[in-house]
Amino acid sequence: MKFGIVTFPGSNCDYDALQAITEILGEEATYLWHKDHELNGSDVIILPGGFSYGDYLRAGAIARFSPIMQDVVAHAKAGGPVLAICNGFQIACEAGLLPGALMRNSHLQFVSAEVRIRVENDDTMFTNLYDRGEILRIPVAHGDGRYVASTDVLDQLEAE
Repeated sequence: MKFGIVTFPGSNCDYDALQAITEILGEEATYLWHKDHELNGSDVIILPGGFSYGDYLRAGAIARFSPIMQDVVAHAKAGGPVLAICNGFQIACEAGLLPGALMRNSHLQFVSAEVRIRVENDDTMFTNLYDRGEILRIPVAHGDGRYVASTDVLDQLEAE
């Protein structure tokens, strides 16, 4: 399986993603430059964290218009997996890959903490090495990490 890791101006977790894929998973990975229009045969796309384009307008809002994003969106719409991490998740929302939006944190403060999440579905390519109900400890660091969507959208996401 080949992983493509998109690099935007301001990305700072692209190297970490490449290292995790190649050294931990033992899979092939390549960088995909934001100005390109080619996924270079990648099976899985990773949108890494950082501060794409400095996040001057709104987190992910400018990166969403990068040429590579047309190909990432087409890949996702064709059923291809996209893993969006941190700022990459903000970019994915801005690009319409996920309904809803990311808002400023409720207390308007940057959060850097370890959070616990429970594996609800152990039948995905990203969770199949875990047990359903297993608790994972995941680091988070964000200022715009409050995901909001309508109740109908949240119900649909949970059902899928």
